[in-house]
Amino acid sequence: MLRRLYDRIIALSSHPHALAWLALLAVAESSVFPLAPDILIIPMAIARPRRAWLIALVATIGSIIGGLLGYAIGHFLFKAIGQPIVDFYGLQPLLEEFRRLYRRWGVLIIAAGGFTPIPYKVIAIASGIAGLDPLIFILASTASRGSRFFLEAALLSRYGEPLRRFIASHLVIFATLVLLLLLGALLLLRYL
Repeated sequence: MLRRLYDRIIALSSHPHALAWLALLAVAESSVFPLAPDILIIPMAIARPRRAWLIALVATIGSIIGGLLGYAIGHFLFKAIGQPIVDFYGLQPLLEEFRRLYRRWGVLIIAAGGFTPIPYKVIAIASGIAGLDPLIFILASTASRGSRFFLEAALLSRYGEPLRRFIASHLVIFATLVLLLLLGALLLLRYL
């Protein structure tokens, strides 16, 4: 099963419209979708190492656009739906404390969320709820998401073929490692 999924992702990464699919995935992942764009970035950059920088740029731009969509979801839907609930239960002081902490530490939260496996959509939506300055959100998102994707591009363009061979021959171990990283990120989110 893993081999078929791996082969399918590799085939999609070589598709003529792979960059468009990557852009769409990056937008969706940053706002509402659970799969990270790395599942396409890695095989695309391995298949075409000379395009790794373009791949990273497309992923970064798509992620920023998706992050702004997530920010808007947090900002506007919270005002329409969340604020009446907060008012009903008298949780305004708690909300204000959240906003105060987020305004103080928001750049660091965005930096951590944009570079690590923590779901970026959570960071984007929380930034909108907290009312973080949109310019700060955009700059921090660009720095963190861009750093992540361009670092991947640099590593994959340099070590792509040996890495591809390693992944292909150790697919179960690699899939287990990715799953453990994802579970670790979810546990980190749960207990922070």
